[in-house]
Amino acid sequence: MSLNSTVFSHPPYFLLIGIPGLEKEQFWIAFPFCIMYAIAVLGNITLLLIIKAETSLHEPMYLFLAMLAFTDLVLSTSMLPKMLGIFWLGSGEIGFLSCLVQLFFVHTFSSVESGMLMAMALDRYIAICCPLRHSSILSVPVVVALGSLVLVRGVLLVSPFCFLLHRMPFCQHHVIAHSYCEHMAVVRLACGDTRVNVIYGLFVAFTVTGYDTILISVSYTVILRVIMRRSSAQARLKAFSTCTSHVCVILAFYVPGLFTFLTHRFGQSIPPHVHIIVANLYLLVPPMLNPIVYGVRTKKVWDRVV
Repeated sequence: MSLNSTVFSHPPYFLLIGIPGLEKEQFWIAFPFCIMYAIAVLGNITLLLIIKAETSLHEPMYLFLAMLAFTDLVLSTSMLPKMLGIFWLGSGEIGFLSCLVQLFFVHTFSSVESGMLMAMALDRYIAICCPLRHSSILSVPVVVALGSLVLVRGVLLVSPFCFLLHRMPFCQHHVIAHSYCEHMAVVRLACGDTRVNVIYGLFVAFTVTGYDTILISVSYTVILRVIMRRSSAQARLKAFSTCTSHVCVILAFYVPGLFTFLTHRFGQSIPPHVHIIVANLYLLVPPMLNPIVYGVRTKKVWDRVV
């Protein structure tokens, strides 16, 4: 029994090493990360305050934007403060349960972010293709229900990650080659059979990313077809510009996410520091860009800022 408890108990803490191979350079790498986080926090809090204060912005598009801003704040805050502690203070220790909590928030709100981008694409589709029925189809209760479903989906899909890891034996392995508690990075430390964790991780990734990207792709494809039929060149240019900026932000979220996901499983030849830097940017770039692209470039919001 004592052997069991010694060998197979949870470690009291994990040690996050930051960016493998760049331990000396990561002190300076932290500065641009910190600036990106500051822009994300300032931009998203400003958006939330403007949307709350202006009753004229209590429309589906801006309510979804407020949900996205809140999601961005939670997503970036769940990993960046601890990461700065690792990079600047060398405080890489994180308790076992604290690691699971961070893992839960990072992956849950990554799923919520994906769902919000999908909901906003759906909103744009209805606004452009069915403008007269937009307010009746996407009423405030429907918008709140959609946001709640996206959040519940994230919680239900990610919670099993934590339960499965809590039941895993970790032997003496406690050094995580990452700058935050990412699911597969923690799974690699387990010394038991991890097939269930890996298979379930694949299922969640393909379910969330596959479903959301298909709906987003269909929405913007139909939107572009409708735009191209419009007679006014100015209207086409304006709508095309808006859609292009939205698609760029969507790609900034999904491309690094897909790269990180595939590298964990198939990218053994990719240098670890490249993988970890991209994984960090995946959680920092979209929260920084979203308030700029969806907020500053939106006339109603910009008019309130100036």
